[in-house]
Amino acid sequence: MPVSSVAQVPVVKVNADLTADTDDMLAVEEPMEIRLSFKEGGKPIQKNISVTMRTPGSDFELATGFLYTEGIIHSPLDVAAVAYASEQNNNVVQVVLNDNMIPDISRLERNFYTTSSCGVCGKASIEAVFAACTILDTKDALWFSREVIYGLPNTLRSHQAVFEHTGGLHGCAIFDTDGQLILTREDVGRHNALDKLIGAALQKGMMPLDKYLLLLSGRASFELLQKAAMAGIKIVAAVGAPSSLAVQMAEEWGITLIGFLRGERFNIYSGAERILI
Repeated sequence: MPVSSVAQVPVVKVNADLTADTDDMLAVEEPMEIRLSFKEGGKPIQKNISVTMRTPGSDFELATGFLYTEGIIHSPLDVAAVAYASEQNNNVVQVVLNDNMIPDISRLERNFYTTSSCGVCGKASIEAVFAACTILDTKDALWFSREVIYGLPNTLRSHQAVFEHTGGLHGCAIFDTDGQLILTREDVGRHNALDKLIGAALQKGMMPLDKYLLLLSGRASFELLQKAAMAGIKIVAAVGAPSSLAVQMAEEWGITLIGFLRGERFNIYSGAERILI
């Protein structure tokens, strides 16, 4: 567990008539700026792409995952280097593209600041989000049994190191059809956690993630469905509720969407044919 992901703070605990001075562990939340460097017409160009509030750790994965799910890069081969802007500042990550890669950053028309709870905040238009997704509704033979799905939240929880100490982080993970955890990441922001996971998968050469189930520790928002679609994910399960737009997009993109996965129960909102009941 990265030390910088957790902070210890003094608190006064109140329990009925008793009070006590003690310490509490909190998830760290700090801003991270993503800068993009590339060449156009032989001239070097640098763009400040976004600032997001995140839990420090897996910062390079967060940056590349964000660029991938926004449709700015399409392969790890597009990236020449990823590094902090300076040794003294690990809150600014610079992504350098290969010389032959000229990104289309027009779709990133957003306010410079996005909150950790909503990566869509600041979009100039919802159409910019729709345009970023190029998933195809391809046929597949992917399916998961309900017995496997029942056990996934406990597996994810057991691998959330920072959550175990703080109780304040979102987590996500991908699983194979046997219920084996393949990859997991966590962050104070739902969309950051998923970007970190997708960035890690991108670096490992695992894309597309069309053979796995994505589990979300919270609710399933439209934006998380969009990011899943960009990664080729066909099954998304959430411990919490989906939004109406998430269900609509799951149906349009051919994604199986599960919500309220708790204990031995869940709701299937789209793509029930992939779940063996």
